[in-house]
Amino acid sequence: MLNRTLARQAVRSLAVSKIREVANAGMGRDGLLPFWFGEPDTVTPALIRAAGMASIDAGETFYAQNLGIPALRDALARYGARLHGGSHGRCAAENIAVTSSGMNALMLCEQALIAPGDRVVVVTPVWPNLVEGPRILGAEVVGLPLAFGPQGWQLDLQQLLDALTPDTRLLVVNSPNNPTGWTMPRGQQRAVLAHCRTHGIWILADDAYERLYFEGEPGVAVSPAFQDLGDEDDRLVTVNTFSKAWQMTGWRLGWITAPAALVKDLATLIEFNTSCAPTFVQRAGVVAVEQGEPIVASFVGRLKACRDFLVPRLQALPRIQAVSPPGAMYAFFRVEGMNDSLSFCKALAAEHGLGLAPGAAFGAEGEGYLRWCFAATEDRLDEGLRRLARAL
Repeated sequence: MLNRTLARQAVRSLAVSKIREVANAGMGRDGLLPFWFGEPDTVTPALIRAAGMASIDAGETFYAQNLGIPALRDALARYGARLHGGSHGRCAAENIAVTSSGMNALMLCEQALIAPGDRVVVVTPVWPNLVEGPRILGAEVVGLPLAFGPQGWQLDLQQLLDALTPDTRLLVVNSPNNPTGWTMPRGQQRAVLAHCRTHGIWILADDAYERLYFEGEPGVAVSPAFQDLGDEDDRLVTVNTFSKAWQMTGWRLGWITAPAALVKDLATLIEFNTSCAPTFVQRAGVVAVEQGEPIVASFVGRLKACRDFLVPRLQALPRIQAVSPPGAMYAFFRVEGMNDSLSFCKALAAEHGLGLAPGAAFGAEGEGYLRWCFAATEDRLDEGLRRLARAL
């Protein structure tokens, strides 16, 4: 007999987070070193925290505008113009929707663009939420896998273009990528954008890690982005978050950059999802984008040093194949002979006090790999390496 108290099938069939499964099994163990989540081991910088506290002290605890307070939307428009150029008409306040986290931004865009049965192509391996979000809405999700080799993770451009058939509704690209650090080159972005223009395919660019990029021009920490290329009338939406570059994971603040006509519809969806982001959190966001460049530069420098410390030592371990990532905050490396990364990570936590994320959490393409968030001190990374070496 049908159990009428259960959620609908699309929700019940969602994959449970394997990262969370490992973390739930390992949390609370004495001396465990957790590198499983995508966040640094440092608190939000004092300058940003002070702005949020000052807003609370001023009594800004009421509802705000659906699309965000004008001060933050204006600040984000100027920030976007500074990073991506304002000549193409996508960097005005009318193109900005402030959201209650980057994940909320992704779901809002998907709610606006996806209908049941729509075909969605996602470049994988990738953070599982980018695959499961469209499935919640009844979409058919097609993964387009990157390939791992001596030069790192690479995209077969022609394979992607072939997958973007005229009946495709949406392409989802996370670049720099979680978990691999792969970053789509400018030439590939141009080709993909031109192809999607021809066939009327929407592009959803998850730019959460665009500032955590190690191969840009000196003094400019920003990755190549679709937003650099898009025009106002392009079917292009970009999603971003305050969590990574400004170390604000717990604040839950993000934003969307989209054609102005779509932003009006996003305002309605925000009303029916969260109503608005808290004003005091948005005040902290204003300070982050207006005064936070030294914070970003320092954090990127630290992450690069952490990457350059960890990856060569991983490469020196037996059974490990690792390549230095150009962006994000993760080492995603293969372990020879390991074909059940979930069980392997549970054993690492239980027997060796080392918390890593299983590659299988990022799709079938990730099986056989482990993800290590390297946003940590060298002492902690070094001890983690010793524990991994013992386990191997």
